[in-house]
Amino acid sequence: MKAMIFAAGLGTRLRPVTDTIPKALIEVGGRPMLARVIDRIAGAGISEIVVNVHHHAKKVKEWIAANTPEGVTIDVSDESDLLLDTGGGVAKAIPLLGTDDDVLLHNADIFTDFDLREMIAAHTETGADATLLADKRETSRYLLFGPDGRMTGWTNITTGEVRSPFGTDITSSSRPLAFGGVHIISPKILRALAAYADGGQKFSITPFYISGCAKFDIRAFTPAAPYRWIDIGKPETLAKAIEIARQNTNQC
Repeated sequence: MKAMIFAAGLGTRLRPVTDTIPKALIEVGGRPMLARVIDRIAGAGISEIVVNVHHHAKKVKEWIAANTPEGVTIDVSDESDLLLDTGGGVAKAIPLLGTDDDVLLHNADIFTDFDLREMIAAHTETGADATLLADKRETSRYLLFGPDGRMTGWTNITTGEVRSPFGTDITSSSRPLAFGGVHIISPKILRALAAYADGGQKFSITPFYISGCAKFDIRAFTPAAPYRWIDIGKPETLAKAIEIARQNTNQC
């Protein structure tokens, strides 16, 4: 298995901090978020990583060159000319990732401590085309999963909008779970993303999952043990993560 870390984001909600520092290099507990995610991935036994860059790309590249852990190989997928979003980012990185191995995808701004090895084992056991970290976390937008565990669509509970290849009444038989920014995709998904990208370079992977959930076996993974999960993309959530790290009560 290989891995890709999304580190290209603009971090607009964290300005003015991100005017001079890429979000991926913001420190939590004295360590850049990118370092924390790399260590989690390497700790799960994955040694080949791709990191995409856009905002402050040079700074991220320089940090990687100076801080890549021993035994880990990190390639950079450079999106300096155009920020491609998650789906487009993976599609652009395929020459570096190849299409022969499963790939773990992890947002650089997710501060969490669930066991990645448990997720990898679940993905392998089910043989799913994609496995998505998903839980009951409160949000307005949810992925939908049927009784068999497979993804059936998406809904915005604030607006009532439903998107699904199975029809809008799918919500009555589906479980809403919030996506957590960590997922594992198979070679089948990688090849499909490459074809999907022909319609345009920049696209989010979520609409791809929504439109493809009737064709692909896309499943939710919810960790068995309690875990911490924080998106550090807002000042208040960043402060929360920093406080948790300061207390040294987690292994994020």
